[in-house]
Amino acid sequence: MKESSTFAIFTDTSANLPTRLLAKHHIYILPFHYFINGKAYTCTDTDAFQSASFYGSIRAGTQVTTSQITPQFYIDGLSPALESGTDVLFIGMSSGISGSFHSAELAAEELRAMFPRRTIRLVDTFAASLGEGIPVLRAASYRAQGKSLAETAELLCADCKRICQIFTVDDLMHLRRGGRLSGVSAIVGTVLHIKPLLKGNEHGKIVTFGKVRGRKNAIEALAKRYEALAERPESQIVGVAHADCPEDAAHLCELLRQNRPPKEILLVDYEPVTGSHVGPGALALFFMGGEDVRSK
Repeated sequence: MKESSTFAIFTDTSANLPTRLLAKHHIYILPFHYFINGKAYTCTDTDAFQSASFYGSIRAGTQVTTSQITPQFYIDGLSPALESGTDVLFIGMSSGISGSFHSAELAAEELRAMFPRRTIRLVDTFAASLGEGIPVLRAASYRAQGKSLAETAELLCADCKRICQIFTVDDLMHLRRGGRLSGVSAIVGTVLHIKPLLKGNEHGKIVTFGKVRGRKNAIEALAKRYEALAERPESQIVGVAHADCPEDAAHLCELLRQNRPPKEILLVDYEPVTGSHVGPGALALFFMGGEDVRSK
């Protein structure tokens, strides 16, 4: 008997998906917290997020921090669906930059013991922001096509190997302070206006793949990498996320449309949890490439 295609899709706020898309595709969100002066906040409505104010405060010296997600957080978030008799697919942020996915795995072990008749599948995207959000949207599409939970999870695991996530930042301090940056070679000069080019590698860790002089050249380098590595862009959603640099994001979108226009560009502000780690001025591009795109 064919496994049912009725299951609940969960992700976390790091997926950076607009609220309207979450509602449209019946996707449940688990809200990560961020802290300002010791007070906890969440951002569950990205459409209402005041990004200019948030990133302006960071530029002015406000310290935004995050904390390790506990297994209990996932137990509390997923239990209601399981109690109602619904199987669960959770699609999470990269285990290469955060321990949150490991906490989800520990929670799943407990939940399987608590709900032995339910199926719980976890998918590590090895990504964040729309590198996580695009697989979530693909999961909703697979479900709508009638694919089972097992089929969807298997397809997503293959998809995540093909997600290219590349970005540049104004200041590497935010990534270094949050422990998100791998390798001392990533340290580049700000006096000479050298801009780092970063990517998520095959293990979901953030590493550099180059550096250029000046912001304009950094944006053009992102677009050129898309032109070289995107696979059938005319049939895919390409993601662009920015941390309060809308003009640069618009310019990047314009470059993407010039030679190999994608089917759709999903343009979002970096949500505050992930955004606090990349810092104001971060600009990121996400698209599907070949199976080895993360190692290039």
